[in-house]
Amino acid sequence: MTSIAEKIGELREQLERLERAQQDFSASTRLVEGLRTEAEIRGFELTVDEPRELGGTDAGPNPVELVLAALGTCQEIVYAVYAPRAGVELEGVEVDVEGTLDPRGFLGVSGEARPGFESVRYRVRIQSPSEPEKVRELVRLVEEHCPVLDIISNPVRTSGSAQLNGSPLA
Repeated sequence: MTSIAEKIGELREQLERLERAQQDFSASTRLVEGLRTEAEIRGFELTVDEPRELGGTDAGPNPVELVLAALGTCQEIVYAVYAPRAGVELEGVEVDVEGTLDPRGFLGVSGEARPGFESVRYRVRIQSPSEPEKVRELVRLVEEHCPVLDIISNPVRTSGSAQLNGSPLA
């Protein structure tokens, strides 16, 4: 069986030969009932809902909680990918992520409150017998290369469109 390090090494070699590489990711979602939605990602189905105190039925995590989970899990994956490169033996990685959001922005109650997170904080707990210097270098590599950290820390070009009954809305 091929190790993660071997698979990542092979992928790095392939990508180094390319002048440019892009990979598209996608998700399809639909509103089911009330505030409950369903998402399909690569054949995986996920229920997304708001907690009862925000008008939902609490049938699943809400979108902003998924963003926090995406950051934590992405960090853990990037730690696993970069640990061999940094010469760090990982025994475990856990991430706690919190975000502060003012619901007045989402609900249009305040023009001064933004609809999204005002701040996001994370704490990474690393278990490793490796030297602290090597672990510090691993932390630097993860913070530099974590896709979700980059997405939430830097502006991303976005575009969208809307249709009404299958026809574009002007």
